[in-house]
Amino acid sequence: MEKKAIKTAILFKGAQIVDPFNDRIIEADLLVENGKIKKIKKAIPESESKEVVNLKGFHITPGFIDLHVHFREPGYENSETIETGCRAALAGGFTQVCCMPNTKPAIDNRETVRFIFEKSEDELVNVYPIAAISKDRKGEELTEMAELADAGAVAFSDDGSPVVNGQMMRNALEYSKITGRPVINHAEDPSLKADGLMNEGRVSTQLGIPGNPPIAEEIMIARDLIIAEFVNGRIHIPHVSTAGSVELIRRAKAKGIAVTAEATPHHFSLTDEYMRSFDANGKVAPPLRTEKDRQAIIEGLKDGTIDAIVTDHAPHVIDTKETSLDLASFGMIGLETAFSLAMTHLVHTGKLTLMELIKLLTIKPAKVMNLHLPPLKVGEVANLTIINTREWWVFGRQNIYSKSFNSPFIGNEFNGRVKGLYAKGHYITF
Repeated sequence: MEKKAIKTAILFKGAQIVDPFNDRIIEADLLVENGKIKKIKKAIPESESKEVVNLKGFHITPGFIDLHVHFREPGYENSETIETGCRAALAGGFTQVCCMPNTKPAIDNRETVRFIFEKSEDELVNVYPIAAISKDRKGEELTEMAELADAGAVAFSDDGSPVVNGQMMRNALEYSKITGRPVINHAEDPSLKADGLMNEGRVSTQLGIPGNPPIAEEIMIARDLIIAEFVNGRIHIPHVSTAGSVELIRRAKAKGIAVTAEATPHHFSLTDEYMRSFDANGKVAPPLRTEKDRQAIIEGLKDGTIDAIVTDHAPHVIDTKETSLDLASFGMIGLETAFSLAMTHLVHTGKLTLMELIKLLTIKPAKVMNLHLPPLKVGEVANLTIINTREWWVFGRQNIYSKSFNSPFIGNEFNGRVKGLYAKGHYITF
């Protein structure tokens, strides 16, 4: 990864500019001066900038947004830090991310929210904290949600720890109306999940591995949707993994419930068949499901039931993943591979258009969290991701910028790659 501070101007020539704000793709040159877009024209003379980048055959999009990452700081810096997490984000084309509060201490007070902002202040990625719903994520006492929102928290979640108490969930959703921030509940009923290590079904039975049934997710989502409708609160459903969940969200949207949802690349790229490898990198929460579920998630992305593609980037130290399934931690890294997986499994298979994919990575997640995404027009801040939609490449450990390497996709061949970014006055290439 090379980062170059651009003190004056940089000219990107010959790119296809993907503008999701206006639903169009145009071939043009783009001139950035002093961090802002100065011109977008068919042919800008190279004499207008000392820095000229030939992007013939490439696309420029707005910087990607990831609503669901785990940067582990404070408390678990041996797995990831805000610095290394931002580095991984850049490698994936992301210029804005929202980090979950399952840190130590949890992001449950004004001081910890401020810590996240201060720690990320000099990074080229904007990092927005999601604050805890309950103090220390224990599900016992509500946090000071209004104060946390005032400090800059963009949403509330006890991610990794479901809010089991229905009254607490109701109170949190009541506060979502006051704060204007969505509530995100990790959708797993603990009693139904029990000691499940993978999806409950034919594969888990054949392997003799304890299963986590789809209804563990669906029952929690159904409950939360009913509460959200009752109080007219804002609910965001994380990492949707089952066909039943997609249908519940679809029906809720049709009823006018204020619900949004997200899905991860691993849930639309892999199934529980992967677990026949006994690779703990495939152990995630919620688990990899069936082909029917995978196809339902893709259909949900296509028809607007699911609003955003997120990574659920979850780094872990090596000894917690290179072990037996029962001892391994849940989660995989995902920032570096998200775009390539989406291109390979969604766009090049004809499931989504390139424009539909870019919307799921930019304007749609921005709307979910009320984040500002600079439009691609003259006078706006330049916040750009550069992609090659047709480059075949093999993902290896050398392409990982995270502090951790827990990915099931090492050695996989992808079609589509992030090639660079322009963010905060810097041109980044790989």
